[in-house]
Amino acid sequence: QGAMAEKILVTGGAGYIGSHCVLELAEAGYVPVVIDNFHNAIRGADALPESLRRVQQIVHQPILFQELDITNEAALQELFSKHRFSAVMHFAGLKAVGESVQKPLEYYRVNLTGTIRLLETMKAHGVRNIVFSSSATVYGDPKYLPLDENHPVGGCTNPYGKSKYFIEEMIRDLCKAERDWNAVLLRYFNPIGAHESGMIGEDPQGIPNNLMPYVAQVAVGRREFLSVFGNDYKTDDGTGVRDYIHVVDLAKGHIAALKKLKENCGCKIYNLGTGTGYSVLQMVQAMEKASGREIKYKITGRREGDVASCYANPALAERELGWKAAFGLDKMCKSIPFPGTPCAAGCPPPGPPLTAVLPVAGEDLWRWQLQNPTGF
Repeated sequence: QGAMAEKILVTGGAGYIGSHCVLELAEAGYVPVVIDNFHNAIRGADALPESLRRVQQIVHQPILFQELDITNEAALQELFSKHRFSAVMHFAGLKAVGESVQKPLEYYRVNLTGTIRLLETMKAHGVRNIVFSSSATVYGDPKYLPLDENHPVGGCTNPYGKSKYFIEEMIRDLCKAERDWNAVLLRYFNPIGAHESGMIGEDPQGIPNNLMPYVAQVAVGRREFLSVFGNDYKTDDGTGVRDYIHVVDLAKGHIAALKKLKENCGCKIYNLGTGTGYSVLQMVQAMEKASGREIKYKITGRREGDVASCYANPALAERELGWKAAFGLDKMCKSIPFPGTPCAAGCPPPGPPLTAVLPVAGEDLWRWQLQNPTGF
């Protein structure tokens, strides 16, 4: 690496998606500087979050880290005085849909105030490039599918989604007012899976809010059964349908977004998804295949703030960022076909591709769960 390697500030970089992005940044030759307040991260040795300690082992280089809360303006100012950042990747925030319905003020305080402080500090120090971790929840209840970037936003069904929407609006207004700002807002669909090393992955504290870590914990014996929230949605099997994207694909989308900022792109918005939706029960089946274990589940009532179906039209990201989810169905079922499934013989399989749903993501998630049965 040359002395001029670009420094990228990564807020919330010890979390699930953040840590995978830090790894991709380091491998792409950037110098990530990570801040995190340990709200969603486990402490490891040397005052480092355990996730980043492991990233260091994978990339064989030290990762710069500082414990810092983005709502702390003085600490942010000091950090920006110490480093010259060429861009910021902003992941820090609270992220549980259900909890946001229970604790709206906390979500608005952390997500909105934290982002305002961050943007003000960036402005004060002349850093005007940001990649923001947004979410498909900004689309609210889909009026049509697949969701493209022109779909109306703001009719969000929960405070978490609203906080992402408000932040998007703040950044858009800022880019309009000050032409030298560049921002890429990435609307994630449902990130799953883990790094192929099995060393880093999703490690929810307490009861997982997301489907796949919960399913993996049932498979590994940490939890007795999965609660499936509702089976009376207007979907093929009545359970909710989502677009599940491999976290490594997602991380690579952030590297593509950084390159986009270099074009003085103004404010750009992209969906990061695969374009294919799968139901909860399809995902359970896929994980049973990946783990070779039965996953017990019980149907319970719908969860507040959930929509029936949600999947992406990811064409714009492919066109403008040159990014595409590599772990798409055909790739996934070719790379590690399950023995004895129609997919092993010929791909794609006939009929609905249940047997080939998510081999790679499933195998990566299962590898992570087996190697780390109690997480970090």
